[in-house]
Amino acid sequence: MKILVSACLLGIDCKYNGKNNKNEKVLELLKDYDLIPVCPEIMGGLPTPRIPSEINGNEVITRGGKNVTKQYQKGAEEALKIAKLYNCQTAILKEKSPSCGCGKIYDGTFTGTLIDGDGITARLLKEHGIKITGETSLDIIE
Repeated sequence: MKILVSACLLGIDCKYNGKNNKNEKVLELLKDYDLIPVCPEIMGGLPTPRIPSEINGNEVITRGGKNVTKQYQKGAEEALKIAKLYNCQTAILKEKSPSCGCGKIYDGTFTGTLIDGDGITARLLKEHGIKITGETSLDIIE
């Protein structure tokens, strides 16, 4: 089985701060699954490092106030293309991220406040029938 995975969880330095979110439990899945790394933010044209962003209403805004919604949407569309190309039915995405977050995301105030919701990529993948989980709840992986 092929699983789409946020590249930062595999140790790839693509986070907004130029670092990664390497997760050993996710890496252990390489023994049994083909993990397909994606970083929707980079695929949408954003640099690494980059100014942090959060979802505010229907837009993605940087801490400096710049609207980067188009880049997040493009990255989500590219991630979906890759998921379809590799026939990924499942994705493991970085929790709380404005692109990959699933279930909980930051509220757009840059205060660390979480709200119910999904990131732009997580939302699009769900709309296309792809099962989404975050890195702390890998229970949907069979």
